[in-house]
Amino acid sequence: QGQLIQSGGGLVRAGDSLSLSCTERGGTFSGYGMGWFRQTPEKKEREFVAAIMWEAAVPLYSPTFKGRFTISRDTGLGTGYLQMSSLQPEDTAIYFCASSDVWNGSYEPGYKNWGQGTQVTVSS
Repeated sequence: QGQLIQSGGGLVRAGDSLSLSCTERGGTFSGYGMGWFRQTPEKKEREFVAAIMWEAAVPLYSPTFKGRFTISRDTGLGTGYLQMSSLQPEDTAIYFCASSDVWNGSYEPGYKNWGQGTQVTVSS
């Protein structure tokens, strides 16, 4: 699997929406699934946000984010997206995308290919 390149992120206000994207270099996603995780300064481990089976477009959400975050993908562009709404200061974190050649769902150690991470900061 090729390098995952993330874009999006930045500084927003509480209540705002923000979209993150993740593209495999070359424009063709070669994995079976894509996951999104986040890491805050308070927690060493990455927290699962959502994942999607690439071809079937079947999503899986952490209950914490379901209804507020939406995962999607564009197979033609080889790009996955995480649309975040109603952001709150506690959503401030570094967000990572990751890919795997089998379905790992929320199982973080199963993802071997990671994006560089993008900072999302939500001000109150």
